[in-house]
Amino acid sequence: MKDRTGRTTYDAVTETPDPFVHHPVLRDMIIDPQASAFRTFDPSDLDEQMKAQGMPETWRYSDARREEIRREALEGRLSEDLWVFAYGSLMWNPAFLFAEVRRGRVDGYERSFCLKDTRGARGNSERPGLMAALDKADGHCNGLAYRIEARIADHETEILFRREMLSGSYVPAFVPVDTDHGTVEALTFVANHDSANIRTDIAHEDRVCFIATGSGRLGTSLEYLENLASHFEALKIDDPHVFGLLAEVRAWLAR
Repeated sequence: MKDRTGRTTYDAVTETPDPFVHHPVLRDMIIDPQASAFRTFDPSDLDEQMKAQGMPETWRYSDARREEIRREALEGRLSEDLWVFAYGSLMWNPAFLFAEVRRGRVDGYERSFCLKDTRGARGNSERPGLMAALDKADGHCNGLAYRIEARIADHETEILFRREMLSGSYVPAFVPVDTDHGTVEALTFVANHDSANIRTDIAHEDRVCFIATGSGRLGTSLEYLENLASHFEALKIDDPHVFGLLAEVRAWLAR
C-alpha cells in the first residue's frame, strides 16, 4: 500500500517469523523502520537550511545523480536478498525493512571517527560534531549485517541511499562480512577521501572535544558514540576503540 507521500509501506518489519532470532537482545534496541523519520526523509527539505549557512545549491547530490550511483552500485544484485553492513547509526536506526540481523565483522577496514559535521546533523560550524566512516586499515570493524528481502530491495535501497549518499561523504562498496552464521557479501558505505567532510587530520584531542560538544537535529555526537557502545555491550563485543573513546569523552566532560 502507499502512504500519504505516495511511498510504499508495509505492515511489518518483515514477513519472516523473527528477524531478531540470532540476537533477541536487539529487539528493543533497533528503531522500528516504520517509525523512522528517515523513511520519508527528503534531502530537499534541508536546502533552505544549507542556503542559510552559505552552502551552494550543489551542496548535495541531485536526485538523478544519487539514483545513478545507486543503480551502478547495485547492478546485477537486486535479484537476490541484499545484505547491508552497518557500523554507525544504521545499527540502531536502519530505516529500511529487514528480514534478518546478525552480528558482523569486516576485516581490512576500521571505524574511523573522521566525518566532521558542521552542517547541523550532530554539530555546527561553531561546535563541530563527529561521526564515523568505514576506512581501509589493517584492523577490523564490528557492526551488524542486515538482510533485505529481494522482493523489496529496490525500494528499500532508495531509502538507504537518500540517507547515506546525501553529499558524497561516502562511497558505496561491497565487502565480505563474517557473521556467526557464515560469511556474506554486504553493501556498505566507506569514507570518500575526496570529500571535504572526511577529515583524517583531526588531532585526537579535537576528536574528543567534537564528540563531547557537537549537537544538531539528529541529536548529539556523544549520543551517537553511546549508542555504539551500548550495542557492543549488549552483543558482548569487545571494541577497545569505541569504549576507550567514550571513556575519554566522559572524562573531558567531567573536567
